[in-house]
Amino acid sequence: MSLAMVGHAQDKPAISLDEFMNATEIRDARIAPDGSAVVVATSAPDWGANRFKEELWLWRGGGAGKEGNARGGLIALTHSGHDSSPEWSPDGRYVAFLSDRAVAGVGAAEADSGGGGDAGDADSKDKGEPSRVWVIPVSGGEAFPLYRERLDVHGFAWSRDGAEIYFSATEPLPKSAEEARKADWKDVIRWREQERGDVLLALPLGEALRANGATPEAHAGAKPENDKPAYPMGARVVAHSEFAIDAIVPSPAGDRIALETTAVSRRLENPADTEMFLVDAQGGGGGAANVRQLTHNQALESHLVWQPSGKTIDFLVSAAAGSLEGPYEDVQGRVYALDVATGKVTRLGGEFTGSWEDLTVTPEGKILAAGLTGIDTSVYRIDGAKFEHVATEPGSYGRLEAARQGGAVLFTHSTINEPAQVYVASSAAGLKEAKAVTALNPIFGERAQVTWEPYRWKSADGTAVEGVLIYPPGYKSGPPGKKGAKNLRMLTLIHGGPADADGDRFGADWYDWAGLAAARGWLVFRPNYRGSTGYGDAFMQGIRPHLVSAPGVDILTGVDALVKDGIADPNHLTIGGYSYGGYMTNWLITQTTRFKAAVTGAGAVEHAANWGYDDETFDDAWYLGGAPWEKPALYQSEAALFLMDKVKTPTHLVGGTEDNRVSFFEQIVLDRALQRLGVPHALLLFPGENHPLGKDPWHGYIKVREELKWLETYDAK
Repeated sequence: MSLAMVGHAQDKPAISLDEFMNATEIRDARIAPDGSAVVVATSAPDWGANRFKEELWLWRGGGAGKEGNARGGLIALTHSGHDSSPEWSPDGRYVAFLSDRAVAGVGAAEADSGGGGDAGDADSKDKGEPSRVWVIPVSGGEAFPLYRERLDVHGFAWSRDGAEIYFSATEPLPKSAEEARKADWKDVIRWREQERGDVLLALPLGEALRANGATPEAHAGAKPENDKPAYPMGARVVAHSEFAIDAIVPSPAGDRIALETTAVSRRLENPADTEMFLVDAQGGGGGAANVRQLTHNQALESHLVWQPSGKTIDFLVSAAAGSLEGPYEDVQGRVYALDVATGKVTRLGGEFTGSWEDLTVTPEGKILAAGLTGIDTSVYRIDGAKFEHVATEPGSYGRLEAARQGGAVLFTHSTINEPAQVYVASSAAGLKEAKAVTALNPIFGERAQVTWEPYRWKSADGTAVEGVLIYPPGYKSGPPGKKGAKNLRMLTLIHGGPADADGDRFGADWYDWAGLAAARGWLVFRPNYRGSTGYGDAFMQGIRPHLVSAPGVDILTGVDALVKDGIADPNHLTIGGYSYGGYMTNWLITQTTRFKAAVTGAGAVEHAANWGYDDETFDDAWYLGGAPWEKPALYQSEAALFLMDKVKTPTHLVGGTEDNRVSFFEQIVLDRALQRLGVPHALLLFPGENHPLGKDPWHGYIKVREELKWLETYDAK
C-alpha cells in the first residue's frame, strides 16, 4: 500500500470550485464474511436532480490481500441513487441495505393504512417514502423490499444463520387508533405526547423472497386489522421498547441480541435513554420479560461488537458522549468490555492518552481500534489497559472491520492531499501491504496540491496548543524564493464540535473547504483549541465552563504567534467556521477588530434559547455548568449577543431552515444585530436543510462560492 504524500508539480492547475465540490464521499464500507469482497456505499452530488446520489458498489478481490480487481475496479451493485448502510448476509450471497426508493405496487392510500410513521418518526414526514430494508443478490438480480408496509426502519441486522433479518421501527398503531388520531388531531403535532417507542421485528428472508417472486400487487402486505398493529406479513415480534432502537447486534451463537437504544425524540435530554439491552432472539412473544437492561450510566454507547465467546460485548463511548464512570462529563473516546452475565464493565486501552474513534474484533477475539493523537489517527491493538501500534503510516485511518472468517481487515485511509480510499489487508499484521478497493476522486491527484505542516504555540496561560497550517500550492515546496513564504494572507478556519480535531486527513465539501481556500491563495490556519480531542482529557475539558472565551484565547494567541513569526500578514487576516466553529467566529469578532472579514454558519450567538432548542441540550448544559436558571451569568458572559456593539468585521452568515441543532433564528438574531449596528453583512438560508447541508448539493456549492467571494471582497478593501 502506497500512502506516501504526493509532492506538488508546478505544471498542474489549481483545483476549481466545480471540481472540489463534485467529490464523492465514502459513507460506509463492509467486508464480506470470508473477506473476499467488499461493498462500498458512496454519496455524490447529482446536480441535475438537486440531491445527493447514494449508491452501493461491489469489489471482488479474489481473496483478501490479492490484487483482484485493479484500483477503481468497482461494479455498481445498485442504481437507484437512494441506497445506503449495506450489510452482508452470513453466507455472503446477499447484501441488505436501507433505501427510500419507491415500492412497486404500493400506492399512497395503501401506504397510509395502519402505518406507524406519525410519532417519533420525523424522517418520514418530508419525503415520499420511508427508509425500508431492501435485499439484493450479490450474484445478480434486482433488489427487493424486505417488507412493503410504511415502516421507517431505525436499525437492522441479519440473524447469525442468515434465515431472518431483524429490524426496528416506531411501533405502528392499529388501524382504528390511526384513523381516530387523524380524525381528532389532523396535522397538529402533540409535542412529546405523540411519541412512541420501537418494536423489534424478525422477518424470514424466505418470506420476502416468496412475496417478491410474484406480482407486487399480490403481496402488498397483510391487511391491517382494526385492533392490531400493522406488522409486515410473516414478521414476528421479538421485543418492544419504550425507546428507539438504533443498533441490533446478534450474539455469535445467534440466541441473543444486544440492542442500543436512544430517545424516541432523538434529543439528548437524558443520557439514560441511551443504554444497552439484551433480548432472546426467539422473542417469547415480545413481552417485557424478554428484555434485560445491561447498562445504567450517563454515557452514549456505540460500536457494539460481541467477542467470539459470546460472553463479552466490546463497545465504544465516543468523544463528548458522556461518561461510564460517574456523572455526565465529556471526555475523549473510550473503549470498554461488558460481561453479559454479570454486567461488569471494564475499561480497555486506558493507557492511551488520545481518543479512541472506532473498533472491531477479529475472529480470534483481538481488538483493533482507531485512535486519534494530535493530528494523526492510527490503528492499534488493545490488550487490557495496554495498546500497541499495528499501522504506522501518517494520516487518518477509520471504518475498521475484521472479516468473520479468516484474518482479512478492511479500513479507510486518507491524508490532507489524498482522498479517503477503502483498503483490504490479509491480516492485522499486514496493514502496510493492504490492497486498494477504491480509487475515488482522482482529480485531486491531477491538480496542484497544497503543502502543510503542524504549527505549535503557547496560549496566554502557557498551555501548549497545536494546529495545522495549509499553504497554497508551491509556497512551501515550490521554486526558490517561495519556500517558507512569509507575510501570507491568512484564513483562520475553526473546526466544529468542539470535540473534534483538524489534522492529516482529507476533506472536500461545504464544511471542510480548507484545501480549496489554499488553492485560491490563502494560508489556512486550523487551530486545535482547548476542547479538541486527541490531546488528553484535561485539554478537552479545559473549555468548561468558559465555552467560547477559553478556546477563543487559544485561537487568538495562535494568530498572534503566526503574525509574530512573520508567516501571517497582520493586514490580511480573515476568520470563519461552521457549527461550533460558527459559535467561535461569532464570539471572536466581538473580541478583536483584526479580521477584515468573517464567514460564519450554524453558530449560536446566545446560549439560553439554543439550550432549549438544541438536540444535544444535555451536552450544552454540561459545558456551561448547568441550566440557564442555574448559571445565568455564564450564559450571558459567554454569549456574543451581549457584546455585539464591539463588532466591526464584515460578516457573512449561513444556516439551514430545518436545523435541529442550532436554529436558524440564531443567524436571524445575528443578522438583525449587525443590521442595527451598520456592520456589512449578508445572510443565506438554505430551505429544508438540517445541521449538515445534506439535502441539495447546490446549497453547499453556493455557500462555499459566496464565502470565498466575501473573503476576497473585504480582504481587498
